[in-house]
Amino acid sequence: MTAVNSALILIDLMPRIVALPLAPHSGDQVLARGRELADAFRACGRPVVMVRVERPNVTEQPPGSGFAEGLVHEGDLVVVKRSIGAFHGTDLDERLRALDVDTLVVAGLVTTMGVESTARAAADHGYRLEFVADAMSGLAADEHDFAVERVFPRFGDVRRTADYT
Repeated sequence: MTAVNSALILIDLMPRIVALPLAPHSGDQVLARGRELADAFRACGRPVVMVRVERPNVTEQPPGSGFAEGLVHEGDLVVVKRSIGAFHGTDLDERLRALDVDTLVVAGLVTTMGVESTARAAADHGYRLEFVADAMSGLAADEHDFAVERVFPRFGDVRRTADYT
């Protein structure tokens, strides 16, 4: 597994985003791996944070804007963001600090958007980072690969789902 004071953060595993044409992993593959990671963290008593986005200033969210069916379990922390990253305008940092979390394991959709934005803000907040490369995907494989191979190693460790399950 990983650090004792770690939490899993799963970004935007929502039907409308999971259904996008993603690469190199399909949305369904990312969702399945996210479920595996969440189960592993819950089994060890470590926090699981589910993040989803809501479009600001609209009266109704687009269809598929909730979490994927059965993803959120009792005891999970739920964060609704209204920007690309999960920290801005939310109480995520305060909730993680209250749990004495110092390491974030990040996965979800989309690699170069919600995942990367959340990770950069987490680094600014002083968290250690781990990225689960096969539990995230991009709008294009080359964008995902660049982030995983060139950007994320500058912020933390890049791993695979099997490292946690």
